[in-house]
Amino acid sequence: MKKRLVALLFVLALAVTAFAGCGKNEETKDTGLLASVKERGYITFGTEGTWSPYTYHDDNDQLVGFEVEVAQYIAKYLGVEARFMETAWSSIFAALDAGQIDSVANSVSYNEDRAKKYDFSEPYNYTQYAIMTLKDNDSINSLADVKGKVSSNDPTSTIGMFAEKNGVIFDEVKEAAQAISEVRNGRAEVTFSTTVGFADYFKQHPDEASLFKIIVVSDPEPNAYIPVLKGNEEFIQVVNEALAKAKEDGTLSKLALKYFDVDTTKQ
Repeated sequence: MKKRLVALLFVLALAVTAFAGCGKNEETKDTGLLASVKERGYITFGTEGTWSPYTYHDDNDQLVGFEVEVAQYIAKYLGVEARFMETAWSSIFAALDAGQIDSVANSVSYNEDRAKKYDFSEPYNYTQYAIMTLKDNDSINSLADVKGKVSSNDPTSTIGMFAEKNGVIFDEVKEAAQAISEVRNGRAEVTFSTTVGFADYFKQHPDEASLFKIIVVSDPEPNAYIPVLKGNEEFIQVVNEALAKAKEDGTLSKLALKYFDVDTTKQ
């Protein structure tokens, strides 16, 4: 009888341990940012809201754009609502560091300095850099010609960093339209952007196309990642699942064609 009782107690102990283990696994299944986002029911992305066609306001003052719709797709995959906090690019990572936003949807590029503080998703868009200058500016005809020239860009942006590597002197601006205005008015000699960014500007301002010349200065490179504070690998894994699904079901290609008139989601 005693042996049976001991055996029964041993079996019960194993069952309790197994049950406790299951409970622990369930509790830690979603951790960190992923658990927090799911618990509150929404995710907040930082974005500029002034960079067409990536993130901007339409005629009804609704926030739209390629990056906005990608963020909304990710949120839907997570089963939560997408919310946005609009801010200047120079403040966007400070907002992420301070916990005011969960992530950024603004064509964020990867670099080694950022990778020290942030985890990144897989890339989901590719772009080519280009320079714009006045059509009658014979001194700028290639990337090599910008060294020592005044460029209207935000030096904290990835495009601005690219410009800096090529030796420009900055006329600091925060918005793409303002940068082009600086070139038009002669306060800057050149500005850097993406090919689709410039194409979108001329789509909205066709009367200005004859004033400028565009020079493509890079091959297509990955330029869009979803970043979060380090330590949230589980969240990044789910974001990568969402992006893979968006690529597989054609959503990314459709969004690129919608906003860029060309599929920029493939290298």
